[in-house]
Amino acid sequence: MDIKEKLKKLQDTVKTLEGVVIAFSGGVDSSLVAKVCYDVLGEKALAVTARSETYPAYEYEEAKKIAKEIGIPHMTIDTSELGIEGFANNPPNRCYFCKSELFGKLKEIAKEKGYKNVADGANLDDTGEHRPGLDAARELNVRSPLKESGLRKADIRQISKYLNLSNWDKPSYACMSSRFPYGQTITEEKISLVAAAENYLRSIGLRQFRVRHHDTIARIEVLPEDIPALLQDGTRKEIVKKFKEIGYKYVTLDMEGYRSGSMNEVLNKKG
Repeated sequence: MDIKEKLKKLQDTVKTLEGVVIAFSGGVDSSLVAKVCYDVLGEKALAVTARSETYPAYEYEEAKKIAKEIGIPHMTIDTSELGIEGFANNPPNRCYFCKSELFGKLKEIAKEKGYKNVADGANLDDTGEHRPGLDAARELNVRSPLKESGLRKADIRQISKYLNLSNWDKPSYACMSSRFPYGQTITEEKISLVAAAENYLRSIGLRQFRVRHHDTIARIEVLPEDIPALLQDGTRKEIVKKFKEIGYKYVTLDMEGYRSGSMNEVLNKKG
């Protein structure tokens, strides 16, 4: 299918929602869902962003900006993942707890305001990854228009660019909880540490990266093509200096480079 056919299929899927509350993070996926839902359903579409300890302030500001750009009605709610029983212990199905609470709250909003469905930004590529949140979506009958339309990440970026969404090429983002090895307790203090480290890397011009938190060790993942720049003596020393000021004892660079969900590699190797 060409881009217009892919968009038409997504629009047809969205029509079946009739009225929808969208789990809106401001990322590429949920932004496309919000855009097409608003274009097709108008005021029968509502974008809802959940603020929490694991959702950085800069992401929230970006979400507000994109919602305004789209024109869709936008609502903000406050959640606390760390307050969910079992979440802070960081088990492999951590995301299930988070999504269950989030989708539950969105279902309540939909019922209260008269929207027929709740939708998320899951796409076809997500089905091949470790995504416990998909189980929560299925249990609560949350619709996934991108996945239902057979769209993958590359399709989503292509359609978003075609529709002139300003964040079509925004780097992939994941909840801050994904920075911690499974089984390591997640706290606000640890999240703040990682956030400060990632804010610094963003300030020096990096776009796609992660800081993985291993107790006193920071493991930096960047795109392979960015590795040489970080190893330049002046840059390397500045990063080490800054990370130690933030609170890390040791600063490492992962030579394999950035890859989404690298903390899941230990799960894939079990058995």
